[in-house]
Amino acid sequence: MTSDRPRLSTPDEAFVWLWLPGATEPVVAGRISRDGERLIYNYGQSYLQRNNCMAIYLPELPLRRGAIPPEAGLSMAGCLRDAAPDAWGRRVILNRTFGRKGKDTDIAALDELTYLLASGSDRVGALDFQPSPSKYVPRTIETATLEELLSAAEKVEQGVPLSPDLDQALFHGSSLGGARPKALLQDGDRKLIAKFSSSTDTYNVVKAEYVAMRLAEKVGLSVAPVTIARVAEKDVLLIERFDRTRTENGWTRKSMMSALTLFGLDEMMARYASYEDLAEIVRHRFTSPKSTLQELFGRLVFNILCGNTDDHARNHAAFWNGEQLSLTPAYDICPQSRTGNVASQAMLIVGDNRASTLKNCLEAAPSFQLDDHAAKEIIKRQIEVIRSTWDDISGEAELTAIERKLYSQRMFLNDFVFEGAPSSIKAQRN
Repeated sequence: MTSDRPRLSTPDEAFVWLWLPGATEPVVAGRISRDGERLIYNYGQSYLQRNNCMAIYLPELPLRRGAIPPEAGLSMAGCLRDAAPDAWGRRVILNRTFGRKGKDTDIAALDELTYLLASGSDRVGALDFQPSPSKYVPRTIETATLEELLSAAEKVEQGVPLSPDLDQALFHGSSLGGARPKALLQDGDRKLIAKFSSSTDTYNVVKAEYVAMRLAEKVGLSVAPVTIARVAEKDVLLIERFDRTRTENGWTRKSMMSALTLFGLDEMMARYASYEDLAEIVRHRFTSPKSTLQELFGRLVFNILCGNTDDHARNHAAFWNGEQLSLTPAYDICPQSRTGNVASQAMLIVGDNRASTLKNCLEAAPSFQLDDHAAKEIIKRQIEVIRSTWDDISGEAELTAIERKLYSQRMFLNDFVFEGAPSSIKAQRN
């Protein structure tokens, strides 16, 4: 039997298409090409001549003619890498390319340019990648139900080849970041990301993330709106995208940069990312720095209170308008399972310390332009709100008695977070 699955050749270049602010159609901004192990960027002459052209990101890709190599230590510009698929999207592309063998195929079997050109066009932010500098052909979605998308995601995890229709539907979301199974949907004037459970889950991760995101909203943080759906007797988390806006003329896209790009780091160097450094970038480069610093401190505190230790630098992001940055709503706040009380955050909190304690938050507070009293009040208020709204949010998620006990004792308000904290905060432990 002959397969009609695509067999991808190794490209030498790709053209970068960009949605400018307020635009519903992209323009070609430049080209990336291979130079050994690196990808080099060149702005197009026609783009530089536009009166409304903007840098894809500064200082990484300034508006100028000629080749722009990636910064030292990087194989490609971070602002371009932000638009590339991560672990899940790459697994979908490997399934599409190699079929059943894709399950056991190393992600490195395909190169970065191939992943850019082989992933869906509705990627995070305002970029897409095409083989042509003159004709934009979106890699678009095929209609599929949530149940069909859930089934397709399970098949990819199992290494089972998909039917052509489901292959195309799931492929649409292959450009999304993260490692967990997910897909893209459209619901009227909203674009949604559907996150599914994984075969490797040891607890209901979908419900845990829903509870954390809803509680984050309750404590006053800016977060992506979420709902939870029951599909084929399984829970699905639906997250509203904040990088898309529906207008009379179509969809506009917002440029986004991960904190990893703001730091000038890649995944291999992500362990050096820190909240203190992010706060310094906010002070110098963000709109409304004072309120943004308080929001960022609140996110740090909440990550610790809810047990989200997966707060790595790709799980923080900023909108980019060509001149300044502004913090996006929070996303991917997902409590992590732990075998003991001791835990550490993915990003450093203060100095070289990443231990998941409120004590470290208080020590880091000056970096967020908060005095000790203000920082303590933020912490105490979050604890109060989590306790007072816990039953309501648990009810929304339809947590079982076992899940409530697991989440409340192992993830949310874990005893370890209070170690070394002032007595006024410790008093809220119970």
